[in-house]
Amino acid sequence: MTAASDARQNHLLAALPGNIFQRWESDLVLIPMPLGKVLYEAGEASSYVYFPTTAIASLLYVMEDGASAEIAVVGNEGMVGVSLFMGGGATSSRALVQSAGEGFRMAADRFKEEFDRSSVVLHLFLLYTQALITQMVQTAACNRHHTLDQQLCRWLLLSLDRLDGNTLEMTQRLMADMLGVRREGVTEAARKLQEAGWIRYARGRINVFDRAALEKHSCECYEAVKREYARLLPRS
Repeated sequence: MTAASDARQNHLLAALPGNIFQRWESDLVLIPMPLGKVLYEAGEASSYVYFPTTAIASLLYVMEDGASAEIAVVGNEGMVGVSLFMGGGATSSRALVQSAGEGFRMAADRFKEEFDRSSVVLHLFLLYTQALITQMVQTAACNRHHTLDQQLCRWLLLSLDRLDGNTLEMTQRLMADMLGVRREGVTEAARKLQEAGWIRYARGRINVFDRAALEKHSCECYEAVKREYARLLPRS
């Protein structure tokens, strides 16, 4: 279950030199990541770090009244749990699986040992953290300055980049939580994209038919994030 070919579907794991990956392999445990599973809550120090392969996780900022908004998405390009090596321990965000699939987990103390041991690991994961911060900053700017239609296009594109195929399993309620808006707003925005023939949304499933149209209709935030990930991180 921890075959190298499976773990290397995650681009960060695939970027590790062979000798380092071999040390890690026995510590990487393949796990199901079902829709809605909470990987860690805000204020908690996680016991694991996670490397999605076919799943996508959302990092959500949670307000005191329970309202939340997505600040970043993490899929096969990255990892969940950067606070572990940034020195803060706990984080102010919640990590929630927004698209079901699988991934690998690694004990937090074992990962920290490797992070402190190797300059190669340190450099790679700090570059990833810089790219993740760019996504967070761009998301904040997008939520402030761009329309909900544009935000939905950006979110769909970022999610598709982290999946094989053009289908997302997603309820309207979860989409509303991701974007930090009312469910009715997401319904209207999705309806517009569907009437244009770019997507089809039914029974919690989004099929994307015209990705080029979504890219054209999206704001510059999607390209800014995509460009920064491509600049900083190796691709498998």
